[in-house]
Amino acid sequence: MSETTLDATFAALAHPTRRAILAQLAQGEANVNALAEPFGVSLPAISRHLKVLEQAGLISRGQDAQFRPCRLNAAPLQAVSSWTEQYRPIWEARFDTMEQYLKEVREKKDG
Repeated sequence: MSETTLDATFAALAHPTRRAILAQLAQGEANVNALAEPFGVSLPAISRHLKVLEQAGLISRGQDAQFRPCRLNAAPLQAVSSWTEQYRPIWEARFDTMEQYLKEVREKKDG
């Protein structure tokens, strides 16, 4: 995944409304009205969020007569997952160090 694509994906994921929209689409395709229903915002605001998600490649919009269903495209999410996975050994080492430290603190407190 290119840096530009990764940047666009992270930028799209940065807003809680867009993350919630993706969660809805993970359950199946939906139109703009259905996606807007849980939020107290206007349809144009939801459309702007959808445009950001579409530009990041996280969703696609179909055309079925007047119905324009939105669908999740999980490929960019998989790329983000792969990118973050390279940091797992660092996180695990830090958690192991923290676990050892907390164990020592508890032993001093109890001892």
